Amino acid sequence: MSAVPFRSRRFPPRVQTFFWWRGVASDMRFVIIGAGRVGLRTARVLKEEGHEVVLVERDAAKADRARGQGYEVVEGDGSREEMLEEAGIEEADALGALTGDLNVNFAACMIGKHRGARTVLRIDEDYREEIYRKYAAEVDEIVYPERLGAIGAKNALLGGDIRAIADIAQHLQVVELTITDKAPIRGYSISELQLPADATVLAFGKSDGPLGIPSPDESLEGGDRLVVLADFDVLDDVRQLVVGDAGRAAAGGVN
Repeated sequence: MSAVPFRSRRFPPRVQTFFWWRGVASDMRFVIIGAGRVGLRTARVLKEEGHEVVLVERDAAKADRARGQGYEVVEGDGSREEMLEEAGIEEADALGALTGDLNVNFAACMIGKHRGARTVLRIDEDYREEIYRKYAAEVDEIVYPERLGAIGAKNALLGGDIRAIADIAQHLQVVELTITDKAPIRGYSISELQLPADATVLAFGKSDGPLGIPSPDESLEGGDRLVVLADFDVLDDVRQLVVGDAGRAAAGGVN
């Protein structure tokens, strides 16, 4: 493995946007459409991180449940502009349309987009490619709760030194890998790390520390963690470098 300067490789803007999480301010305002399972869990995470969250929910029982948990709730149809105005869409940094109704979600996103908010659209089913492209062109991000659940199940089944974090596109995945004592890269520094052309390091953490932006002089030792964005075609090569042969054989089903 020859020494090469560490550098980020270029990925599509929508992929880059997905990883814009470390620089987010702690006082942002979000409007979440839907206080069901997905909406309420998302609101909880945002609230715990110090953000201001308003939920819009048309089902009275769900709205009451969310209020009982301390959330501000506007009771009504999230696809109606007056409901979003009541929720403060004018001041919102982003809108998450997370109901199980695609028509409601899309209408809410179009209102949010018109008001200058970042828009995230939930889709539950596997739509035809042309339908997906139609929606993807109109919003900032599309999320699939079932896909995220599948990632969690996949990690539980795999265990070990490899953890899938997200499927970004049909050919891209984010994985967290733990360096083993058998890893070919063990003992190298970040600046000496040479991954395949279609892979890049997003974050690095020592075995006893948090993940952060990788420093070129960091030494790669057993137990340290790398978060890597990679094309499916090169994931096996990345695993071989970071985990070693044993990890590669055990994790052949990640992608």
